[in-house]
Amino acid sequence: MEEHILAEGCRNGDDTARRELYDRYAGRLLAICMRYSGDRSTAEDLLHDAFLKIYGAFDRFTYRGPGSLRAWIERITVNVALEWIRSRSKLGSVALDEGKAAAEVAEPDVSEMARVPRDVLMQFVSELPEGYRAVFNLYCIEEYSHREIARMLGINEKSSSSQLFRARAMLARRVREYLDTH
Repeated sequence: MEEHILAEGCRNGDDTARRELYDRYAGRLLAICMRYSGDRSTAEDLLHDAFLKIYGAFDRFTYRGPGSLRAWIERITVNVALEWIRSRSKLGSVALDEGKAAAEVAEPDVSEMARVPRDVLMQFVSELPEGYRAVFNLYCIEEYSHREIARMLGINEKSSSSQLFRARAMLARRVREYLDTH
């Protein structure tokens, strides 16, 4: 089923279209939820909440060409994950000393990063403290600016930048440890 037909079916409440939407995108959206939550059980709950929001919001979706449906549902999913993070109010509670210790490790270059399997990298991201993980995902994966991240998370831009720096430093340390043992 083509994207625009699928979207129209979901807008009209067609259960077949809704099932296809779920089957087509659930894996990708679950991965987004995992990146933000850090654990599968919470990610599955977030995925469920995201699909409820998606199904209920089709009257606001405008098809803009191939890929627009996927982009729209991914944005909703990220927003559901961010709402969950904000509801937990833990963005400000990150240990600053962890970042200082990790900052001494140089970031690996591209050839070194190629030696680390994707699932291992995603595990390292999932283990970041919640605030670091949120900023890292929004900046590095979703490609939001620090100004946008600050607005979305209710923090200031310097906090966003600082948390990204610390997240990258912690990841660099983890990657170095992995490369030294594999």
